[in-house]
Amino acid sequence: MNTINTTRRHFIKVATAGAFGLNLKPSNLFGANSVKPLRILILGGTGFTGPFQIKYALSRGHKITVFNRGKTHPGELPKEVEQLVGDRNGQLDALKGKQWDVCIDNPTTLPAWVRDAAQILKGNVDRYVFISTISVYPDTSTGADENAPLAKYEGADPYKETLEAMRASGFKTYGPLKALSEQETEKWFPGKSLLIRPGLIVGPRDETDRFTYWPVRIDRGGEVLAPGNPSDPVQFIDGRDLAEWTIRMVENSDTGIYNATGPAKELGIGGMLDGIKSALNSNATFTWADAEFLKQQKVEAWSDMPVWAGDELGLSRTNISRALAKGLTFRPLADTARDSLTWFKAQKPERQAKLRAGLTAEREAEVLTALRRNDETRMTDDEGMTKPEDRGCLVGREAEMARSVAKTKSHVILSAAKDLTTAEGVTEVGEVPRSRSG
Repeated sequence: MNTINTTRRHFIKVATAGAFGLNLKPSNLFGANSVKPLRILILGGTGFTGPFQIKYALSRGHKITVFNRGKTHPGELPKEVEQLVGDRNGQLDALKGKQWDVCIDNPTTLPAWVRDAAQILKGNVDRYVFISTISVYPDTSTGADENAPLAKYEGADPYKETLEAMRASGFKTYGPLKALSEQETEKWFPGKSLLIRPGLIVGPRDETDRFTYWPVRIDRGGEVLAPGNPSDPVQFIDGRDLAEWTIRMVENSDTGIYNATGPAKELGIGGMLDGIKSALNSNATFTWADAEFLKQQKVEAWSDMPVWAGDELGLSRTNISRALAKGLTFRPLADTARDSLTWFKAQKPERQAKLRAGLTAEREAEVLTALRRNDETRMTDDEGMTKPEDRGCLVGREAEMARSVAKTKSHVILSAAKDLTTAEGVTEVGEVPRSRSG
């Protein structure tokens, strides 16, 4: 597959464990005693991951400046943070005449934004961190590493692109523009740039509900529609893990390109759902519907069944070995599930009334009813009698599902025990199903 499919492009609209690194000492992970204080400029900083970067950096003794429009979550910034007000669309004067050790660019999609900021910051910052996305990889048939081919821009002039035009394109240009923004970063800061390509970023503060749907739904209990096969792989990263690892990479003066998603070992959708159920002490039960049936019901991966990649399972096998070697770690799945649910329940009633991803209760009930009828039809001949061969087929399918669930459940329990964009106009996400970051 050489282009982002329409399902993921549609879903972008909603959003627009590991081992210690060999060069990362435990003191660098758990404390700031040996960390040299840095002057860090964060472009954005008030959306999804930015506040986590700020909190972690301050706890480790760094001095933080943010540059944004001052319109997203006003009043949330800690008093120690310096705020510069401006706009990436040409209002950058507040950045002039100042110096920092490093700049972290969270919300940028447009290469012109990188160019315009770099023209001012060149010579005034030593290093530049660009938060990109695994959406730069057009081929989702296999798990990509950092050397995989990137999406190609086919428009007239990337420097004249706008966020409005990107939305109008159905987000077809999202990956290509992110790839060009990476190139712009390397052009202005050769040898001093850090490019981070997150996958699906999840957890508290995620306004897209791309993962939160599952804790909310499972917490409600009862029969839950589950997609595909329990062994279908899933990948995601808690925004706090991404933010904290980014700061540690900055502290270590790391440069280069890194995919950043998780968990450290392959996890199936069945294991993820079982892990959430266990964390929430829910009485939910899962009824599995295969991909073909879901297509017939017009139930889509990513948007209707969040986290699940559907026909693009290679997307959920993105290679993160390079980041793991640099100390990327993951909190337990149970923590992410509980914290996501707690955050969601703290939102206003009108926000809680309508999840921004996943199926409504009514639609889920319709699909479950259709699934039962489908199974009954498969088991019954024209006279309404059960065919032995069909019964065996159905029982075999259920047995296979049960074995897969048991296997993935065992895996997630072990994993959990061990480890488990205007400047603010697009939510700081990564892969937006697909880091669906920055």
